Amino acid sequence: MNTPIRLALTMGDPAGIGPEIIVKAAHQMRDLVAQGRIELKVLGSAQALERAARLLQLDTAALDMIDVGPVTQPLTTGQISEAGGHWAYRAVERAVQLCQSGEADAIVTAPLCKEALHMAGYPFEGHTEMLAHLTGTRDGVMMLAHGPMRVTHVTTHCALAEVPGRLTPQRLRRVLDVTLEALHALGIRQPRVAVAGLNPHAGEGGILGKEDGAVIAPLVAEYAAAGHAVTGPWPGDTVFIKLRAAQFDAVVAMYHDQGHIPVKLLGFSIDPATGVWQSVSGVNITLGLPILRTSVDHGTAFDIAGTGRASAESMVDAIQYAMTLVEGRRTARPAL
Repeated sequence: MNTPIRLALTMGDPAGIGPEIIVKAAHQMRDLVAQGRIELKVLGSAQALERAARLLQLDTAALDMIDVGPVTQPLTTGQISEAGGHWAYRAVERAVQLCQSGEADAIVTAPLCKEALHMAGYPFEGHTEMLAHLTGTRDGVMMLAHGPMRVTHVTTHCALAEVPGRLTPQRLRRVLDVTLEALHALGIRQPRVAVAGLNPHAGEGGILGKEDGAVIAPLVAEYAAAGHAVTGPWPGDTVFIKLRAAQFDAVVAMYHDQGHIPVKLLGFSIDPATGVWQSVSGVNITLGLPILRTSVDHGTAFDIAGTGRASAESMVDAIQYAMTLVEGRRTARPAL
């Protein structure tokens, strides 16, 4: 019998939609749990999980709940609070401990609120930075994925003015390495990676900026000479079209919005009659850490928390991506 894949699901901010999407996702994946293919450990507030289960009229038999309380501050569904930040941090902290002790194979995170996190005294910009801190790693890499659309980022949560200074040969080399390793783990034998330019038209031969020619092009040439199918720098306004056309397996983006916008544009399903988004798919994956982590590609959605309307599509995607990555490691592909 195959060893089950053990996933630590962090609830994120329990005042948001995290509890609801975890309950819905577990219901959708209950057969995999019953078959012994996966084990789902939930870390967060047991009370919030029970409240979500009652709201949705679904049971939590597929879930193993680990309460990380107590948190003494009050928590109200749909509201940002210090308590939400404490719950979110403690859940991730405990999940990291489970992975480090060998009790879990990967972490799957529901959304947290950065403002609540800061209110609770945890000065992190998000999950990626928190996980880097908890694992003693300084150079984690964010990958967004929506089906075959995979995008890694040289920089993420920083001001645009800081991006050129953070685009160094060392950082770009790190991002390329973990991108190639992740694609191998996903079963792609000869990954094709496009590197986006930093400036419009990839610098237009230096007219619109020097970084593309001075930093990106030499690194691309280095990887190509070593036999990797790495090309670029490509203009940012066309490279994602080529990715969608399956000409590449992944794109390396230079900054947050350059990579996030095309993936999220495809991930959101909009009701054309009302203009309201109905569901969102896609996965946020943290690479370059000693642990595996995938996440939903959306926020806490406090405005609909407690209504039962939140879509679990992205959570299901995140769980499935985590399963694929764990299986990739187990079959001795290069480690992330």
